[in-house]
Amino acid sequence: MTSQAYDAVVVGAGHNGLVAANHLADAGWSVLILEEQQIPGGAVRSDREVHPDFVHDTFSAFYPFAAVSAPLTSLRLEDHGLEWVHPPAALGHPLPDGRWALIHPDRERTAAGLDELCSGDGDAWLALCRTWDRIGGPLVDAFTAPFPPLRHGSRLLRRLPAAGGLPLVRDMLGPVLSMARHRFDGPAPGLLLAGNAGHSDIPPTSPGSAAFGLMMTMLAQEVGFPVPRGGAGRLTDALVRRLTTAGGEVRTGRRVRRIRVEGGRASGVETEDGATYRAGRAVLADVTAPALFGQLLDPGDVPAAVRRQIRGFELDPGTVKVDWALSGPVPWRCAPESAPGTVHLADSVEEMALAAAQVAAGLVPERPFLLAGQMSTSDPTRSPAGTESLWAYTHVPRPGQTRGDAGGGDLTGRWDRSECERFADRVQARLEERAPGFGERVVSRRVLGPNDLQARDANLDGGAINGGTSQLHQDVVFRPVPAMLGRPATGVPGLFLASASAHPGGGVHGAPGASAARAALRSLGPRPWRRD
Repeated sequence: MTSQAYDAVVVGAGHNGLVAANHLADAGWSVLILEEQQIPGGAVRSDREVHPDFVHDTFSAFYPFAAVSAPLTSLRLEDHGLEWVHPPAALGHPLPDGRWALIHPDRERTAAGLDELCSGDGDAWLALCRTWDRIGGPLVDAFTAPFPPLRHGSRLLRRLPAAGGLPLVRDMLGPVLSMARHRFDGPAPGLLLAGNAGHSDIPPTSPGSAAFGLMMTMLAQEVGFPVPRGGAGRLTDALVRRLTTAGGEVRTGRRVRRIRVEGGRASGVETEDGATYRAGRAVLADVTAPALFGQLLDPGDVPAAVRRQIRGFELDPGTVKVDWALSGPVPWRCAPESAPGTVHLADSVEEMALAAAQVAAGLVPERPFLLAGQMSTSDPTRSPAGTESLWAYTHVPRPGQTRGDAGGGDLTGRWDRSECERFADRVQARLEERAPGFGERVVSRRVLGPNDLQARDANLDGGAINGGTSQLHQDVVFRPVPAMLGRPATGVPGLFLASASAHPGGGVHGAPGASAARAALRSLGPRPWRRD
């Protein structure tokens, strides 16, 4: 058995753990990250498994939050090899009649396209953009800041009256379906807003979906949906390179089995191989809240209120992700005027709502709402010229929570290889509706179901990609449990939650990791711990 000492030990080398470690290293702390998988990155990784000539992002792919989130932009990862690239259009949604709703880099061009689909919607889009101009900056800053975001919240409150005041707040707290119907006459803007709300697990008919849909949609309009040149793993590479340059360490293939608490304070961790790593100042956990409080800590070390409330913690639904290597571009029935990097597929907002309701009821959706990515369109280095590296994902009931198949099939929610492949056929059939001949261009395919995702990243528990539901009952002060008041402090001195289970939740913005690092620094100060 070995024992080594650091100022801080971080459990998990997902992007939040790496962000936390970088901020601690910048303050002069000695930092070690221990990662269970053989490579770092968590849900920010890429591979060539589907086809050796194609790069596919294993999990996440597009990063609008990374372009504006202070926890990430402050690290200046471009100085460490990261290069962002943009598709010709950030986002597209093909309509049933073959036309497209598109978000172009130029808002005026976006508005013109929406106006062609329905007269008047272009002006309404520009009005929404002007509203975002007033509140967008402080809203994103408040969203990614440690809770409570006093300074950014004050800025936001000062700007609210000119942006729409209480009626705007009401709209944002409501369902995205209602916001779209109130502001636009045609269906296209609602598809864009609701599709972006679908990047979380908030149904378009639920409170709070409007705020998330608006934020994602306006980020698409303002900064686009950028991707790292060469694959998502290049973002992780830059984070690791920056950390090691600052003196931090990352060790992979090290599964932490226990967080040690001595004298009422987190003192280090033990790994499966019997090694112990002492943390003189803090332990930061980039793991899900149930894993932290239910597995890594002895029950007697967990504060009673947290132990009681964590039983009610709700993970988000499961996910099935399909990757394709295509011999040519997606053969859309009607090609869009500008190729979008991200594509949403649903016939209507109502169909999105039905799919979400089916998942909530434990039913495998009949017509799943798809989020898809044309990665070679976004970054030509991802595959040979003239081909396309494509993916799509959708939500499904978590393993063990499936009550039936709304599609009339026999999917039971085991999500074994057979069920994953059969559901992928359903996903591919949706693409074939909008792109006849799609199947003929498939060179190879990979399907990752809920169990596969969890096996590759324990934080993707049952295919939950947001570290816990983003719905209002588990957001802000309720995340992950009310006893923690939206803060990373766990009630165990020296231990901080640094994963997407913490406020503000999922997304590649680094906010949970940065907030945990800030809390650790504020608890003890930036100077290094003096060891003998």
